[in-house]
Amino acid sequence: MQRRFFLKQTGLLAGGLLAAKELMAINKLSAPVRIGIIGCGDRGRGIIHILNRMPDQFQIVSVCDVLDFRLTAAKKIEGGERWTAYTDYSEMLRAKNLDAAVVAVPLHMHYPIALEVISQGCHLYLEKTMTYNIEQALDLVRLMKERKNQVLQVGHQYRYSPLYYRVKEMIDRGDLGKITQVDCRWDRNGDWRRPVDDPRLERAVNWRMYRAYSGGLVAELLSHQIDFINWLFDVHPDEFSATGGIDVFGDGRETFDNVQLMLRYSGLGLIGNFGAMCGNAYDGYLFKIKGTRGTLSLLTDEGVFYPEKKIVKSKTVVDGVSGASEITWDKKGGVPILPEKTKDGTQYAFEDFYKRIKDGLLPDSNVITGARTAISVHLANQALYSKQMVTWKKNLEP
Repeated sequence: MQRRFFLKQTGLLAGGLLAAKELMAINKLSAPVRIGIIGCGDRGRGIIHILNRMPDQFQIVSVCDVLDFRLTAAKKIEGGERWTAYTDYSEMLRAKNLDAAVVAVPLHMHYPIALEVISQGCHLYLEKTMTYNIEQALDLVRLMKERKNQVLQVGHQYRYSPLYYRVKEMIDRGDLGKITQVDCRWDRNGDWRRPVDDPRLERAVNWRMYRAYSGGLVAELLSHQIDFINWLFDVHPDEFSATGGIDVFGDGRETFDNVQLMLRYSGLGLIGNFGAMCGNAYDGYLFKIKGTRGTLSLLTDEGVFYPEKKIVKSKTVVDGVSGASEITWDKKGGVPILPEKTKDGTQYAFEDFYKRIKDGLLPDSNVITGARTAISVHLANQALYSKQMVTWKKNLEP
């Protein structure tokens, strides 16, 4: 009798414990990710605004920046009164109350902070470009191969847009035919400077101007388009030619304000032309992928397909490209590839980051693709500043 009672009670207890464990697991899967923001400049604060629109996925716990005025600005954002503010990212990570961290700091600090975030067991959203140099990129790849339960997502956010997934689908399907040229620009008309009240903070605030901290226009702007081509074709450039200079603003900067790259993807028979400048904003963001059957002209939030005239027997030849029942052709003979503009790419990227944290799968923009793009950027800058052709060596494959 006592034995039967004992077995019954222990069975209920075991079942209760099992149910409790299952309930905890379910709650953990559904709970918001506790996240901290390291770097509260323009990009960091922009990410904070995005995360504030995703309360079911992310709960901001803490913010960190070495500059007091940036911390103050971050804390003024809605919800900021609840966040703990730090000037030391190590102290922030040692608090052990985070599931994940965003690193949005000057490029030269990406690697050391990433190492510490990973060592603390946190998931990591690391802004582009992934690392400052090649050695750091390859080291992060080695490190993450040992960290199967952690997610490292790189902030090439535009490739997460439904627009760019549609582009990949069209190219994989052969809609553009043989692709041999890509033309990309990201232009602006301005000195790219932030005001600095204290001259001692010049390099901390305007780090993009100095080569010890920054990869310049190639890393900050063109890396997005270089990354997309790498991902689109699962490839990297193998020849790098470039030219440029400080042609607009002679203000003591070291990174070029006018650059042009020509990258060769020999295995594809593809040439990529990538340019950026600070002296004219007419083109702004421009991205054209050219094949024997047509051209894709892309912005960050919309795109148009222009079929080659020789393959257009009727306008219905591309029916279905936009996903709409009625195709609306523009005056230049193009058709939208999506029926409406997409949202901010950063929101799509963080929606995916949340999913990858929960399911443990590899993000599309991961440590391998991030390394491939970081290496491409580094080699492009080598060609740019040396004025010599640079090639991708076999030992660089991440």
